[in-house]
Amino acid sequence: MKSVHFKRVLVAGCIAYAIGVAAFLTSFFIPVMSNPEHQANVVLAFAIIPAALVGASYYLKRDHETSGIVIGLGMFLSTMVLDAMITVPFFVIPQGGDHISFFTDPGFWGIALLYITAVTIYVKSKKSSALAKK
Repeated sequence: MKSVHFKRVLVAGCIAYAIGVAAFLTSFFIPVMSNPEHQANVVLAFAIIPAALVGASYYLKRDHETSGIVIGLGMFLSTMVLDAMITVPFFVIPQGGDHISFFTDPGFWGIALLYITAVTIYVKSKKSSALAKK
C-alpha cells in the first residue's frame, strides 16, 4: 500500500463537501416534506454517495494503491474540518445549534459511515477493474 497523498485527499474531500452542502442547501428551496431540516438530511444521505464517488474518482486519477478505507477516512476528516469551520458557524449556529449537537447527532455519524463505505467500495472496485485489465 502506498502512502496517502494528503493534498489530493484534501481536495477530494473538498469536492465531496461542496457537492454535499449544495445538495443540502438546495433541498430547502424545494419543499416536499413538512420538516425542511429532516428533508435536507434525507437529501444529503442520498447525495453523499455520488459526492463521495466524485471526490474519490479525483483522488484515484493518480493513485490506485492506497487503501479505500484510508482514502475514505482522509476525505471524511477533511469534510469534518470544513463542517466545523464553515457549516456549523454559518448554518447551524444561526438556527440555534452548536458544534456539540452537530457532531454528536447520530445522523451525522450515519452519513459518515455511508460516506466512508461508498469510498471504500468504489476504490476496491476500481482496483479490481484495473487488475482485470492487466
